[in-house]
Amino acid sequence: MSTPFASLPGGTWNLGDLTVSRFGYGAMQLAGPWVMGPPADRDGALAVLREAVGLGITHIDTADAYGPHITNQLIREALHPYSEALHIVTKVGATRDQEGGWPPARKPEELRRAVTENLENLGLDTLDVVNLRLGDAQGPVPGSLAEAFETLVELQQQGLIRHLGVSNATTAQVAEARSIAPIVCVQNMYNLAHRQDDELIDELAEQAIAYVPFFPLGGFSPLQSSALTAVATRLDATPMSVALTWLLQRSPNILLIPGTSSVAHLRENVAGAELQLSDDDLAKLDKIGR
Repeated sequence: MSTPFASLPGGTWNLGDLTVSRFGYGAMQLAGPWVMGPPADRDGALAVLREAVGLGITHIDTADAYGPHITNQLIREALHPYSEALHIVTKVGATRDQEGGWPPARKPEELRRAVTENLENLGLDTLDVVNLRLGDAQGPVPGSLAEAFETLVELQQQGLIRHLGVSNATTAQVAEARSIAPIVCVQNMYNLAHRQDDELIDELAEQAIAYVPFFPLGGFSPLQSSALTAVATRLDATPMSVALTWLLQRSPNILLIPGTSSVAHLRENVAGAELQLSDDDLAKLDKIGR
């Protein structure tokens, strides 16, 4: 049974003039192993996307590099024509190589091509939000983003992009982007055990800019903590559900995009994140990443 939109955990947030559910869905896992090639169960992948929308999720995160192209094509097949309430956030700035790596692709011509491919594979005339992916697979890398970000601003002025954001960025790069053009979100690695962006999250909240943690459950090495397990046991919940709820309660500008290729796991994530953590729970969990 579908969950009514109003009951989704965390409520809503505005990405510029776009209202999205704070609990979203990250589509990366819909591609094949290591985010390369088609999924083993194509019908299952399509079912996950349709269930996400059926549950009231209105924020889907993707990238045309996933597959590559596969994930965006699945989104189009499952959900096009899109509901006016549904908003798809994509990212550019990296491509894929034959070994499954993520080499940067931030030259102006590479970014223009990436935006065009996102539009084509998603079946859109305008992309709701485009994040500029910076750094590398190890994390943010200092350096100016001006040339790349200004290219995206040009594409925005041409009507191909509605709103802009940055991903895998340093605090200085976030500030540099904001000095060039408004941004609606920052997408960085952050979770209970990785708290390096605490100050940035609070600063962005004051400016009504969303913070979207990737690897909210730890990524390829899931979060493990005795404190997390203890809180989960008390609440008769899974540790991952508690970790998602902690993020929702950490700050109102945090948007969640946990990914899965399983309908059952998707439902578990949504239902589990309706937990309410007490002050004592939050105090215990707060010690994990400090």
